[in-house]
Amino acid sequence: MIPLADRIRPKNIQEVVGQTHLLGEGKVLRNLIDNKRIVNMIFFGPPGVGKTTVANIISQVTDKKLYRLNATTASIKDIHLIIKELESLIGYKGVILYLDEIQNFNKKQQQSLLEYMEDGRITLIASTAENPYHYVYGPLLSRSMVFEFRPLGEEDIIDSLKQGIIFLSKEFQNEIDISDESMSYIALMSGGDLRRALNSLELIVYFYPNSDNSTIEIAFEDVQEIIQNKGFAFDNKGDNYYDALSALQKSIRGSDPDAAIFYAGILLKGGQLISICRRLLVIASEDIGLAYSQASSIVYALTQSALQVGLPEARIPIAHAVILLASSPKSNTSYMALNSVMEDINNKNIGSIPLHLRDTHYQGADKLDRTGYKYPHNYEGNYVSQQYLPDQLRGTKYYFPGNNKMENMLKQYLDSLGDKKTRD
Repeated sequence: MIPLADRIRPKNIQEVVGQTHLLGEGKVLRNLIDNKRIVNMIFFGPPGVGKTTVANIISQVTDKKLYRLNATTASIKDIHLIIKELESLIGYKGVILYLDEIQNFNKKQQQSLLEYMEDGRITLIASTAENPYHYVYGPLLSRSMVFEFRPLGEEDIIDSLKQGIIFLSKEFQNEIDISDESMSYIALMSGGDLRRALNSLELIVYFYPNSDNSTIEIAFEDVQEIIQNKGFAFDNKGDNYYDALSALQKSIRGSDPDAAIFYAGILLKGGQLISICRRLLVIASEDIGLAYSQASSIVYALTQSALQVGLPEARIPIAHAVILLASSPKSNTSYMALNSVMEDINNKNIGSIPLHLRDTHYQGADKLDRTGYKYPHNYEGNYVSQQYLPDQLRGTKYYFPGNNKMENMLKQYLDSLGDKKTRD
């Protein structure tokens, strides 16, 4: 049986819910459709948000024949078969190839589309849940417009669920009584996926016996029983993985413990214990750094304990580490100092290590003039002025203390060296 989501699929743009940033009056995609001027396009977004529906509507309003392929199972041969049929098409103003999950086509397969796109034999509408700038062949991407479809809001999904209720009531010839609470719960548990929400609604209605001229009364408790798991899309190699890691670090860097623990939860839900441990260890030095040096040791201990106990208990020390880092004072001065060093190494004549700093643990070192090093601990205050950087970089400063309690103390010490100190 055809799923409910397909049976009530919108037939025109006005019926499509959500995506107002693309389909609202005056928006680019809406104008292209209204003007029947369709170009090669890539629809990027999660499942169940209208990508296929919009492609179907485009083929109808432009009088183009629609061919659908899924890149997980299709091949170059399937594309050639479509091309062979072009001469026999009568009554159509061209062809639209809707290629779902284009990220599963390799480079050679994607290249095979270019010839037909350039001479106009095929208008390509490709869809993907992955970032096309990572997965789509560059020349194909440059010949296409990219439109990002966003997850649907709860209100949009509820509006479609109401349409689904009306449709099912006519099919069953029974009135269906469902509470707003139940509708909201279905929308919430769909995770922004309208197809999932409608299919869940259909399953719930089928749960009840069908009897003539009686009302199907849907209990909230039954809805909860049938839909026990919320939709959660997390591809361990996809964009949402990298986006969540990025959002975690940026939230910690921005001293927002609430956002940081939220993104940590997303990663833990996706089973990314090792990745989150590695990222927290980096953050401890990159973003907290010298402002609170002990954070690095504490986070190391917490991540090790998390790895030792494993999930689900590992979430407890992870939460400890995330909140600690997000709430700690921040400094990236050590990280930026090293960045400056690497910039000089890559772009400047850095010269040679001064002779008096080179290794002398071998006979004959003095004959190579490896002499003159002054051992700081032999001098008052464990400090003596001498040159450390190569001649070409003499006087260069890489480390600039940040304005925080710990680095103010470091700055005070460095400044106290006074005239004896030569930062070279």
